[in-house]
Parts: sequence; structure tokens; C-alpha cells
Amino acid sequence: MILASAPTATSPSAFWYLPIDAAAHGPALDHHLLLNLWIALALLTLAHLILFTGLILRLRSEPTHIGRIEYLPLAIITTLFIALAVRAESLWAANRYTGPSRTALQIEVTGVQFAWYFRYPGPDATFGVTRPQLVSAAEANPLGIDPADPHSIDDRVTSKLVLPANREIDLTLRSQDVIHGLSIPELRLKQNAIPGQTVHLHFTATTPGTYALLCTQLCGLGHFRMNATVQVVPWGDYIGWLASQPTEAHQ
Repeated sequence: MILASAPTATSPSAFWYLPIDAAAHGPALDHHLLLNLWIALALLTLAHLILFTGLILRLRSEPTHIGRIEYLPLAIITTLFIALAVRAESLWAANRYTGPSRTALQIEVTGVQFAWYFRYPGPDATFGVTRPQLVSAAEANPLGIDPADPHSIDDRVTSKLVLPANREIDLTLRSQDVIHGLSIPELRLKQNAIPGQTVHLHFTATTPGTYALLCTQLCGLGHFRMNATVQVVPWGDYIGWLASQPTEAHQ
């Protein structure tokens, strides 16, 4: 488990050993993790009981019963692993494949050696076209946004991810170069950004605070500095912050 820097939010996690839970889908994931830990403890206890029983039977010269004892735990373990895998898959898919609502806010996250960029569409709710040949951080265009596209005029690109609390987010995740791993432990988000692929994540942040966005893939010599700040704020503060950011037309 990767722990982020100490957040300013005060809502604790359901479990003391985890980062605070600041997402609507967090409790389901945390409880599934706790279920896995309890089952692992039960299986550890069962394994020792089987070993102890086998040892006693062998000392009594009754080794033929050991094989029968092993069938039941083997069936139980197989059933448990299948059930846990199915539940984990459904929890993961809920944030990956189940579509967001039409009112979800659109935000694009792009990983590039060695920084994260966040793009917000303007009132038209449409991102401008990006072109690889236009990518130039030196010219204040790290994403390669095409200025000729009318949808790009009101786009805003920032180095900090600001999210409104209690509002569904549709996050579009991209990478320009190598595989980067987006991880926000308090929001219970972890997903690889893969070059040539577009990944959508949807979630709702619930607890205002400041959190860390980390890269969990070794993406090069500058990997250690590839992090960013995530701020979850009330809706009014979010609107004020967004209005203060320069658009592409005023870069």
C-alpha cells in the first residue's frame, strides 16, 4: 500500500491502517480488502489445522485419512478465490467500464516524462483537438493542442488537479510517451496510462482536502519527481478557481 502525504481532510478511513477515504466508492473497496484479509487469516488457520491433523494421524499410523481431509479445504479455497475474483472485478469495472452520467464533469489527465497535465474544457464542454507535432512545453503547449480548433480556445491546462466535492467526474487518462501509473490513494484510484490508449475513470470525491497524485510505474530517471497535487474543494470554490485559470486563447 502506497501512502500519500498527510492530507488536510479530517474524515478518517473505515480502517486505521488505510489512508482516509475521500471517495464515494471507497467504502466498498475498503470492505472488500478487509474481507480478503479475514479470509486470508482463516485460510492460514485452516492450513495449520490440516498440518497439525495430518501430523497427529501420521503419528497414529493412519495416513489414509489425510487425503480425504484435504478435499474439503481445497474445494472451499477454490470457491472463495472465484467469489473474491468476481467481486473484485465488478468493483473495478464499476469505475472503468460502467459509463458515467451525462452530468459528469469532463477532465483530461495526461502523463508525460516527468509531469502530469490536467485539461478542463470550457463552456462548450468539448476538448480541443491535440496533434503530436504541436507538442512543445517550451512554447507553453505541452499537450499539442491545435489552436486552429475552435473547441480549444476555452480549454484550460493546469499542473494541479482540482475537483469539486460531491460531483461525479469523468476522467480521461492518456500518456504521451511511456506507461505511467496514476494513483490517488485517498480517492481509491489506481490506473495505468498507456501510450496510444484512452482510459476513462468515473468517480465522486466526497471529502474536501489536499492529496497526492503519484506515478506508480518506473517511467525513467525522473520518476521520483512525477507527482502532483490534488485538491477537493466545495463547488463554489471550484467554479472560482476554474474561472481564474487562463484559457488557451490567453496563454
